[in-house]
Amino acid sequence: MTPAVALTVAGSDSGAGAGIQADLKVFAALGVYGTSVITALTAQNTREVRAVLPTPAELVTAQLDTVLADLPVLAAKTGMLGTEAVATAVAAHARAGLLPNLVVDPVLVSTSGHRLGAVAAVERLLPYALVVTPNREEAEALVGRPVRTTGEMVDAAERIAAMGPRHVVVTGGGDDDARESEAVDVFWTGGAARLLAGPRVDTRNTHGTGCSFSAAITARIALGDEVPAAVVFAKEYVARALAGGRDWRLGTGHGPLDHFGWSR
Repeated sequence: MTPAVALTVAGSDSGAGAGIQADLKVFAALGVYGTSVITALTAQNTREVRAVLPTPAELVTAQLDTVLADLPVLAAKTGMLGTEAVATAVAAHARAGLLPNLVVDPVLVSTSGHRLGAVAAVERLLPYALVVTPNREEAEALVGRPVRTTGEMVDAAERIAAMGPRHVVVTGGGDDDARESEAVDVFWTGGAARLLAGPRVDTRNTHGTGCSFSAAITARIALGDEVPAAVVFAKEYVARALAGGRDWRLGTGHGPLDHFGWSR
């Protein structure tokens, strides 16, 4: 049977824990054929990002046009955009209806703290997004105010939804979560907030968590899930991937997730 096709538009991670590499791993793990458009090359590992080389906007456009002209993409996601010129090129395709079921992961800062994008670049895509998946720090950047507690996560999700996306998931759990063993994400959908609780995995290996979450949502939408089901599935998938790689010693910094269940 011909597999469903998904597209990721993101930067390359030479350490392969996040970015294009993580997205393609998630797509493969969930039975989706992954295609890609690379917005930047990076020199990075589990500890640091040493260099970033943005892809020229015209080459991003060429990649998009070439993939979309031949392969039946059912859902697309964006990650690191790098520059506003690249964001403009991607937004033009979204505005033309060429990026179906668009999931926007507003990648702004790497796990190691390296700045990877500008808020203005992300904002260009929000009006065309089906789902946007900021963590708390990214939500803070988008709304311009602190996002620490669950209540502040709800407020941020509502404000981001007003920027255009139909669904918003603010991840990371609030500092006021009643039980330390749980991580509570805020899912804004249908004009109201839902709290999604799941196990909090104690591990240093968290590199690529946001990429993997948004990629799992994209894959499940490509397979036919409605957004709420895709979001719940993605949260469970990332929790399993975190638990599987909890004790790995790949690198000396924030290691990757167990995307394929190797540890099981």
